[in-house]
Amino acid sequence: MITYRDARAIDGPALSAMARRSFTETFGTLYRQSDLAAFLDDAFGPNGLAAQLSEPDFAIRLALEDEQIIGFVKMGPVTFPGEWRPDAIELYQFYVLSPWHGQGVAQELMAWALEHARSHGAKEIILSVYVDNHRAHRFYERYGFQDIGRIAFRVGETVDDDNLMRLVL
Repeated sequence: MITYRDARAIDGPALSAMARRSFTETFGTLYRQSDLAAFLDDAFGPNGLAAQLSEPDFAIRLALEDEQIIGFVKMGPVTFPGEWRPDAIELYQFYVLSPWHGQGVAQELMAWALEHARSHGAKEIILSVYVDNHRAHRFYERYGFQDIGRIAFRVGETVDDDNLMRLVL
């Protein structure tokens, strides 16, 4: 049975391990090992995702099966370069492990993300998604997200193109 709850500081190691696994299973073949390792250490090391669990600006919702994290979504202040509305919020990471794709996990996490944004007064959600992640693009478009530009996304020494997407609430 899949359950959902807000992440707690104690979830840090398990959440970081799950995020590493998810990123690697989705994108691991695209990068040199050194680039991938540098990115994973930065994003999901002790000063990355786990450290944000105790920061009040971030909210993370977990999906769990048998107490193992199988998915999560992270929301917080917009950090992309440029001028953004003060009532905008960023959807930072949205990961679901592949064995649970098509099981409704992503829809539950997105429902929480939308409710979280609205309940915190956000009028729009901003996110970035890898240009060739067509599955994710289709998912976000079903919710009304629209492409609004491109942004560079660094994985080690590799620089990829991401699409910036916005949903007006």
